[in-house]
Amino acid sequence: MLELASILVLGIFAQWLAWKIKQPAILPLIMIGLLIGPASTYFTPDGSKLLDGDSIFSGDLLFSFVSISVGVILFEGGMTLSLKEIRSLAGTLRNLLIIGSLVTFVGGGVSAHYLLGLSWKMSFLFGALIIVSGPTVVMPILRNVKPNARINTVLKWEGILIDPLGALVAVLMYEFILTSSHNAEYGLEVFQDFFITISAGIVSGGLGAIFLYYLIKNNALPEYLRNIFTLGLVIFTFSFAELIHKEAGLMAATVMGIVLGNLRLPEIKKILTFKEDISLILISVLFILLSSRIDIVQIQKLGSQSLILFAVVILAVRPVGVFLSTLKSNLSFKEKLFISWIGPKGIVAAAVASLFSLDLIKDSSHVDPREAELLLPLVFLIIVGTVVIQGSSAKFIARLLGVKREEPTGILLVGANELARKIALKLTEFGLFVVLVDTSSSNIKEAKKLKLKAIQDNVLSDSIFETIDLTKIGRLAAVTSNSGLNDLACRWFEKELGAHNTLRLASKEESENANLPVPKDVLFRTRTDFINLAQELRKQNPYGEIQFDNDASFEEFILGHQNQIVPMFFVKENNEVELISGYSGKHESGKLIYIKKENFFNPEDE
Repeated sequence: MLELASILVLGIFAQWLAWKIKQPAILPLIMIGLLIGPASTYFTPDGSKLLDGDSIFSGDLLFSFVSISVGVILFEGGMTLSLKEIRSLAGTLRNLLIIGSLVTFVGGGVSAHYLLGLSWKMSFLFGALIIVSGPTVVMPILRNVKPNARINTVLKWEGILIDPLGALVAVLMYEFILTSSHNAEYGLEVFQDFFITISAGIVSGGLGAIFLYYLIKNNALPEYLRNIFTLGLVIFTFSFAELIHKEAGLMAATVMGIVLGNLRLPEIKKILTFKEDISLILISVLFILLSSRIDIVQIQKLGSQSLILFAVVILAVRPVGVFLSTLKSNLSFKEKLFISWIGPKGIVAAAVASLFSLDLIKDSSHVDPREAELLLPLVFLIIVGTVVIQGSSAKFIARLLGVKREEPTGILLVGANELARKIALKLTEFGLFVVLVDTSSSNIKEAKKLKLKAIQDNVLSDSIFETIDLTKIGRLAAVTSNSGLNDLACRWFEKELGAHNTLRLASKEESENANLPVPKDVLFRTRTDFINLAQELRKQNPYGEIQFDNDASFEEFILGHQNQIVPMFFVKENNEVELISGYSGKHESGKLIYIKKENFFNPEDE
């Protein structure tokens, strides 16, 4: 009990630490697992591990737990795969998914065979496992480095799409190993077994997704049971496919996620959010659990040749795949180099490798068990190496190659209410890129009617950083009626955008109490709160503008009319738009856009 509780606590700590140091969570999770597992044998009195996954889950129970957990993770990954986006993706991304994956599969397999002496079957299984990268490792790197829009788009969507794709290739290769070992002649029975496994997974997963779709669409499930029922159905579908044919469950879970993620159903968003939370817990437990199971002897068996294999994977296999995939693209040579350098391996690779190695060691009739023992530490070496080396050097490489993006000028408006929509419409008049985010479907619909870019999501969720293209966003303005939410949104995005770029409306308390100083992060340098500002904008012709040639006259005007106007934006001569706040600099030349209050009179009449 104590060991299981320790894994949960350490897993949560590792997730927090990853957020704090802006690194993929996989790194601290594996490091903690290795520290309390194989590394602990060096300093315990009896040479035993502080924590060993085998002592918590043993035998078939461990295999079942890992198998079901991987199925749930693959289901969540499959739900991120949009077939619509695949059809509309540029040739570069399509080539990376096809040519790049093929190069990694073949290159990794051939390298493992000749460098480590593995059999062709195990070598190509290794090649299949290192295809995946995944958004959980790529997105933190992109958020930290902030490369230009083209690089960000390619790496972001490659990470999202290649996760389930790589898992499918790994499952297919694994199924080939299982089926081919039954018949040395590779006869008809082998292909029948292979076909049954794949078919069972596809049919079971497809039926499971369609069944859930119709239940939700016809309101056959109460809202409070939808997420739990979905989890139960995923596990049932996984288990049902396993009953039809061994190892069909992984395929079924992935297919179920892909099908469900591409069905038009608003509730899918909530299910995906729930699945992300479940996957987060499972990932935290799995990585510490599985990395603690590795023995020092297994790590020592890797030897120096494994380091050479690692170098070949990141310095040869990945660049060859990227450059072949981008031959006819409009990416520059430096952009291709940077994309070649960023190819970290992720959670699905480790989880699936753990599952396969457990099964292959357990049943030695398919491959040499000594080779199967090398699979998990070898994949973990690739994962840790790519995350540490590429993640820590990415910002330096981006700066060296000159591929960091220019400071974005777009604005993220938290809220899609009437006030936010009117502010957004005014901002778009100056050609600004504006995105509204709100949890209210009705607000989002009204915004889209006005041709505004609006996203229905929780601005405080981790997924918001994947949903919104931050390569175009440089500022945040929280304009909801909930002052607490406005403040939290600013704090949530402060590390991404900087404190001076995260602004909010004044709270009711700040509006009513003149003794309270107006904080620098308050929008428009005014005490006017949400309700009063919304009322002002409902009036006919609420806006005014005035030209300034120097900062002194600007400040004089603001001070002289502080009870008659709400200063909103300052448009400089180069058409740069600044949101007025306490962080605003000097206003040498340009025009002020402001809201006229009831007691306003034209300054020119003074």
